[in-house]
Amino acid sequence: MRVIVRRERPHPGAQLSSFEEADGWRYQAFVTNTKHGQLAFLEARHRAHARVEDRIRHAKDTGMGRFPSREFAINQTWFALTAVAADLIAWTRLLALTGDATVLAACEPKALRYRFLHVPAGPASYPYTVIESPHAAMSSSAAS
Repeated sequence: MRVIVRRERPHPGAQLSSFEEADGWRYQAFVTNTKHGQLAFLEARHRAHARVEDRIRHAKDTGMGRFPSREFAINQTWFALTAVAADLIAWTRLLALTGDATVLAACEPKALRYRFLHVPAGPASYPYTVIESPHAAMSSSAAS
């Protein structure tokens, strides 16, 4: 069993604990049972695993953590649908949220739903002006 502790300077604006404020360093530790390997490789593998855990947490926030019924078939369907929803959110983040929308790519699923998916449609603006037909003008004057 190996315990690996990494010490780094916190980036500006990071929220620090009282221990980190007193010392000025941020410590990150993880435990592995891998007996050999470079420390840089082990740390990179650990950080990649942390990203996987974030995806699992996002999937649970999407609905995978709550089953609606005691019936297996209903819960099986629910799980499949929430897996599709989690995949769609992941692909949306990867493909659609680039450029100016990278802030949305890093947010939680609830914030993504309310900021990106629940945006109401607004009035369309066209590059040309709308001209009423003479027939519409005559029918409105006849109704008066």
